[in-house]
Amino acid sequence: MGTTGSGPGGLAGDRRLLGRTSTAERVADILRTRIADGFFPPGARLSEEGIGGALGVSRNTLREAFRLLTHERLLVHELNRGVFVRVLTVEDVEDIYRTRRLVECAVVRGLGEPPFALGGLLSAVLGGERSARERHWPGVATADIHFHRELVALAGSARTGELMRGVLAELRLAFHMVDDPRDLHEPYLIRNREILEALEAGRCDAAERLLAGYLDDSRAALVEVYGGLVPDGEAAGR
Repeated sequence: MGTTGSGPGGLAGDRRLLGRTSTAERVADILRTRIADGFFPPGARLSEEGIGGALGVSRNTLREAFRLLTHERLLVHELNRGVFVRVLTVEDVEDIYRTRRLVECAVVRGLGEPPFALGGLLSAVLGGERSARERHWPGVATADIHFHRELVALAGSARTGELMRGVLAELRLAFHMVDDPRDLHEPYLIRNREILEALEAGRCDAAERLLAGYLDDSRAALVEVYGGLVPDGEAAGR
């Protein structure tokens, strides 16, 4: 996958996002988004020269951005080989879902009294349904991630939101390894809407049950597919 394209889809077009004061955090934000979108797929080597030139940042700034994303478990550094987008193991996927179940269900359980601010969830549901009508399955996956980020945002906790941003970004590394995203994501469109409707009715107990079942089924489906791609315990940068 190229790293220096100058067209609309190329990384050079992201230079404007850095503003007048380029920082490692802003570079990390750009690379995190590109990794989540699949521009840099799992196993891809990230070229310091190519990315630094495209974004117009120093090598030290870029290395700090790499360090931040390595800490977030999105990148891995291989001695004498360079920096690669991480390839998750089956164990990683299982652990991500354990974390999601703990956090997301706790958020729903602790919402308190309705009404809730559900505009973000509704937008994500409608976006997923629109992408499905257009048969744009990566768009369905993106809308699903958006739904769960908005769900966690209902807690009103910046720390929890930051935690889940990293967890969901890491999950997308597994999604990008799957050849048929339709089979993986389409069944959950209606389940997202059911969770939304339960929250609209103020039924947090029902929403939590639906969410727990959703996450258990999603984990099982992804592990079944992913287990045939990457053997358990075998993590690699490429």
